[in-house]
Amino acid sequence: MVDIGQYIRYLPMTDRPTIEWPNGARLALWLAPNLEFYEFQPPPNRHRQAWGRTGTPDVMAYAYRDYGNRVGFWRMLKAFDHFQVPASAAMNLALLDHFPEIRSAVVERDWEIFSHGIYNTRYLFGASEAEEREFYRDSIETLQRHTGKQLRGMLGPSYSATENTPRLMAEAGLTYHTDWFIDDQPFPISLDAGKLIGIPYSREVNDALLINGWPYYSFEADYFAEVCKGQFDVLYGESAAGGRVMCIGLHPFYIGRPGRIRYLYEVLEYILSHDDVWVTTAEQIADHYIEHYYDEAVEMLRGSISPG
Repeated sequence: MVDIGQYIRYLPMTDRPTIEWPNGARLALWLAPNLEFYEFQPPPNRHRQAWGRTGTPDVMAYAYRDYGNRVGFWRMLKAFDHFQVPASAAMNLALLDHFPEIRSAVVERDWEIFSHGIYNTRYLFGASEAEEREFYRDSIETLQRHTGKQLRGMLGPSYSATENTPRLMAEAGLTYHTDWFIDDQPFPISLDAGKLIGIPYSREVNDALLINGWPYYSFEADYFAEVCKGQFDVLYGESAAGGRVMCIGLHPFYIGRPGRIRYLYEVLEYILSHDDVWVTTAEQIADHYIEHYYDEAVEMLRGSISPG
């Protein structure tokens, strides 16, 4: 078993470097549309079943998600274009092969793309070290081949990982991971493997978790909008004492539905009406933190210096 301290060490919000964002911004906002591809009959994984129901093929579950790539993505894209905001797409990278129209739209807008696995129905759970290394090689090559870009980060496919994931990510040259929902600021991961940091993502400010929290809860997009605005208000206020990060997780097969899309407009209009908001990408947040704060944070975590 791996000791969590090998990867994540505790440093309270009160005892860390004070973060300042570019141009005096108070809050860094990044938008994470999850562009996903679910296989109709995925290969089995002994650690997790791809569909909630036991029978396969699960036409109902597959069709609900396929709506996002057929319709919902294009409706969501109009909202991003309307506000001229950047996106960091958490992408199942096989989508680049399967949907060239979506690929072209994303590349044309120069969206950042980070890995959300190859398919959202193939997990890292149970992968050997050799299999996981091949996973990163395939991910890096696929993105490079289709876009010319270097892969920088990952949200594990359906939030899956192994005990080797942080080390292998760093060894593969990735610089940020978004699976650790533990902070409102960036933070170092795996101090000895390379410069890998955590970028705050969110399961609460996330249409999939709020709108489809079944069987525990289920809300609609009006409540999702209220949660987004409430999250922003608190982080924006706290950021007067040091920069914070807010992420909004989006899924075209949820927010891209006709009855929900107006709430994405409502949220973006509300947030963008405030001054000193840096609307950016996960990659730019990672670069700024690594350049200006990473080394000091690592020294503090190692106990070499006192917070000041």
